[in-house]
Amino acid sequence: MRLKKSNQINWKFFKKINFSVIKSIFFVSSLLYFSVYFFYNFDQISFEINFKKNGTNLSLSFLFCILSIFFNAYSWKYIVKWFGKESKRNNLVYFYVLTNILKYVPGGIWHFVERFNFLQKISNSQIAFCSTLIEPYFMLCGSFLLASLGVIFSPWYFLLILPLVFLNRKLIYLVLKRLEFLKGKAFEVLSFSKSKVQFEQRININSFFPTRAFLLEIGFVLSKFIGFYICLNTFYTNNTLNIIFLLVIFSLSWSIGLIVPAAPSGVGVFEACLLFFAGKNIPQNIIIEGLIYFRIISTLADLFLSLPFLMGKLMKRT
Repeated sequence: MRLKKSNQINWKFFKKINFSVIKSIFFVSSLLYFSVYFFYNFDQISFEINFKKNGTNLSLSFLFCILSIFFNAYSWKYIVKWFGKESKRNNLVYFYVLTNILKYVPGGIWHFVERFNFLQKISNSQIAFCSTLIEPYFMLCGSFLLASLGVIFSPWYFLLILPLVFLNRKLIYLVLKRLEFLKGKAFEVLSFSKSKVQFEQRININSFFPTRAFLLEIGFVLSKFIGFYICLNTFYTNNTLNIIFLLVIFSLSWSIGLIVPAAPSGVGVFEACLLFFAGKNIPQNIIIEGLIYFRIISTLADLFLSLPFLMGKLMKRT
């Protein structure tokens, strides 16, 4: 009885914690951290690029960022299929790609809202909500699995595999409930039944583990990493970069940026974390240059693919 009471007290205390404030503080702290190192190394950072020499590298980085978006989009299609909604056409893929730019809008949920509304029209609200809410968890599991390669540096990295254990038909409802709690008011704009019975009635998960969707999310993170690695190699010509080490810190940094919703698309948080994890293994001015150009390239890739969607929105307003 005492153990039960103590657990209830701990859970009540945990529920009282304002996670949105903590995440906002972490976001601001990350921006300050990156800004301090940016201005400290400002005289060593070169913003000039020889496009004749480096144009091929930057174009390749752009293409891998484009590829990563399509990996992500097809993964979402198979997530929807896993929840029981078959889509023979690629309209889900196209809509995902078109709305990707909305992740940069403050609040970090408007791309979810657009996808939820779109999916609700062709399925039901239960599938729409679950498919929209669970997709970042797929990304997190994929990036954590890649980061777990750090087990060659420390056995503690093996713990990063744990979120993957819950990505199955038996435990997915538990994951969704926890995600809903952690997101707090951000998803109040989306309607979702609290009942597990209704969840099971309206969701028809067709396999124990969503293999295709998960593998595509790994492809998404790997494509992003290759785009970043090409950017970094453009400015760092020593050829002494440890690819496994870079992949581990990239995956960890990207995951933290994903978890902090106050950072639109992880802006500031991803950069600060990667700069922190890189430490003295890579010169700070080089890592900052690589991060800045990778952020510009990845954002341009999102904007390039989302341009028809943005033009359509503007046309409706006029």
